Amino acid sequence: MKFTHAITRKPGNSFPYGITTAALGKPDLELALTQHNQYCSALVQLGLQVDVLPVLELFPDSVFVEDVAIVEPDFAVLTRPGAIPRRDEAQEMLPVLQKYYKRIYQIEGNATLDGGDICKADDIYYIGLSARTNLEGAQQLASILNYFGYRSELIDIRRLQGILHLKSAVNYLGEETLLLDPRLAAQWPFSGYRKLVVPLEEAYSANCLRLNEVLLVPFGFPHTLELVTNAGFDALLLDVSEYRKMDGGLSCLSLRW
Repeated sequence: MKFTHAITRKPGNSFPYGITTAALGKPDLELALTQHNQYCSALVQLGLQVDVLPVLELFPDSVFVEDVAIVEPDFAVLTRPGAIPRRDEAQEMLPVLQKYYKRIYQIEGNATLDGGDICKADDIYYIGLSARTNLEGAQQLASILNYFGYRSELIDIRRLQGILHLKSAVNYLGEETLLLDPRLAAQWPFSGYRKLVVPLEEAYSANCLRLNEVLLVPFGFPHTLELVTNAGFDALLLDVSEYRKMDGGLSCLSLRW
């Protein structure tokens, strides 16, 4: 799939006070803004039209736009984030998506769903059951996806300590290739793929992002960089150190279609 559009949102002054389990200290807001600008510039360089949304100070975590929607070229799904302080972020995204989509669905009721738990590999959606995404949310999304001809597989990561979202630990690079945290490498749905398994000490770097012909790789993980370049991928390094402090990664910072 060739990506042509992306939505991002700038971090606000409240960003350092968001939700985190990383225990890496508070992020430097000035550096976070610099890194966000570099991220957006990279997306433009790769041929995407980038919509940079304004700050939402009431929602410190709103820079992580991937969690509030799932987007395809012809439809979008607003999620219902599992973290209660983030619950209303999806509604803030609704008018933005209405500029691009006529068909917008919503996760409802007691269901919870974070976009970070969604990993698409061609026509299959892997949906993680996690602390943020429950079975009802996964089933609602699977039903919507099935209507559009996509298959779904549920993967329970709730017992895997230190893995917040499914896409924290597995990402599809295209060409039948997955980049994986070693703790997920043996999961049965992944048996048919070429697997690139990052070292456990570089588990954060499993969250790389393939955009068109280039693989965005977080700066500071030399073994992962060697792994993906030896596998034939054209890598572009981006420093997202300040987002790592808030449990975020490369994929978290944009919605892409």
